[in-house]
Amino acid sequence: MAELHGTPPRPALAPSARPDLGGPFPEHIAIIMDGNGRWAEERGLRRVFGHRAGIDSVREITTECARMGVRSLTLYAFSVENWKRPRAEVRYLMRLLRHFLVDERPTLMENGVRMRCIGRLDDLPGEVLGELRRTEELTAANPGMLLRLALSYGSRTELADGVRALVRDVQRGALDPNAIGEETLRGYLYDPGTPDPDLVIRTAGERRLSNFLLWQASYSEIFVSDVCWPEFRRPELLAALRDYARRVRKFGGLINDRPPEPAELQRRAQG
Repeated sequence: MAELHGTPPRPALAPSARPDLGGPFPEHIAIIMDGNGRWAEERGLRRVFGHRAGIDSVREITTECARMGVRSLTLYAFSVENWKRPRAEVRYLMRLLRHFLVDERPTLMENGVRMRCIGRLDDLPGEVLGELRRTEELTAANPGMLLRLALSYGSRTELADGVRALVRDVQRGALDPNAIGEETLRGYLYDPGTPDPDLVIRTAGERRLSNFLLWQASYSEIFVSDVCWPEFRRPELLAALRDYARRVRKFGGLINDRPPEPAELQRRAQG
């Protein structure tokens, strides 16, 4: 593969492919990519083949979201609990991740996508972490969608790490404990600058968050797809978007009190 060092960022694709769903459009989508192993086992294959097939879905969904004008896409790629899996499977997943981080660079650049990772990244093998930082660096100036990979990630771990850092700041006098509020704690999360997800998608029919973005997803809409992740492609994504467009988000208030969606504001501005 051609060396990408020094390659100027490409302009983000115009969001002309955004579908008109007759309702709000999510600016930030988060996905729990579940069912790789089940997909493989149903076909008499080893679980690792499901992980390999899932890469194609990552590529297609990332590309489709970027072209639709989604601002942020967060993918739950490897949880802190996944380290408990058989060593051979974990080693394979790390190799697959390293190859993904290298092989997908041209696709990320072509679509103007920035990549950023969240989680306990220092737990990753050195060669994986090196390629991760390299891909983040290469795509940092791209003007399009932000792709966040959650790696060695757990929401409870994120909150514990954040509280630990907050306590240190209190102890050294940098933070007044009486001034601590919700937004203070948000500032100690892994990526406080990225808005909360509007829509959380989970594949393979499971109906739980599995320790994913528990703080950030407090008011997110949730869509469960029955298909396993290797089969989740553009039609399934559109089904989730259509379902989201029919939702009415009240954020605990009344319909007339809710803040306008970004897409709604844009429609008002256009007349």
